[in-house]
Amino acid sequence: MANLIDGKRISQEIKEELKTRVEQLKAQGINGCLAVIQVGADPASSVYVRNKKRACAYIGIESRSYELAEETTEEELLSLIGKLNADPDVNGILVQLPVPAQINESKIIRAISPAKDVDGFHPQNVGALVSGLPGYVSCTPAGVIQLLKRSGISIEGKHCVVAGRSNIVGKPMSLLMLRENATVTIAHSKTKCLREVCRQADILIVAVGKPKMFDASYIKEGAVVIDVGIHRDAENNLCGDVDFDSVLTQVEAITPVPGGVGPMTIAMLMNNCVEALTR
Repeated sequence: MANLIDGKRISQEIKEELKTRVEQLKAQGINGCLAVIQVGADPASSVYVRNKKRACAYIGIESRSYELAEETTEEELLSLIGKLNADPDVNGILVQLPVPAQINESKIIRAISPAKDVDGFHPQNVGALVSGLPGYVSCTPAGVIQLLKRSGISIEGKHCVVAGRSNIVGKPMSLLMLRENATVTIAHSKTKCLREVCRQADILIVAVGKPKMFDASYIKEGAVVIDVGIHRDAENNLCGDVDFDSVLTQVEAITPVPGGVGPMTIAMLMNNCVEALTR
């Protein structure tokens, strides 16, 4: 039977470590503050924002919430970001995505100071990752690395296939696995013979956004599977990109959905916020 990689447990471990670190920094007179901006009232975004504020409260960092109307203009949002960039009491700035259609998402990401970009989306931080320089790393890929390491799964020398090439998950995930000395193949919707490519993976990381697409035919015996996807199935139950039940008997380890990668994203956001206190 496969080992379940417990993201809830590991994320809690990380938050406990961060809580201790924040207490130590406070004793030195160093306090943290994360500014969270949400434009509109998308229900999923509201849940994510609430969870981020709760995590801040748990580890001892102040969070400031800016809930802007759906019709907020790009200029108004850029003005707020500029003020937060200049505020010495704010260490991290996060704009909850997606933003409404009248706002250019890329422009907003670039407007956040790289020094306060705790999401790790700014081109300067992405470039630092490519170059192997210090910088903030996208939270979900960073969380996957922690899941593997803290579960005792060796990465060095393994063949890792990353299915997905988004700027937020697929591309930075590939770079982080290279940093850990894996041999990396990036697969995507245009990859020929996708099943055969995925079946070569010692570690398969799936982030394609299609519910239960990856069944047993995509996965070799004894592989480790990390499922980044999250969806609702026909019965309204949460599921991932991997058909969990069909692959369970042939994998060495796998992340469940929910309770796998999801909790790690916020844990690593908190890690970036704590890093920001000492930069």
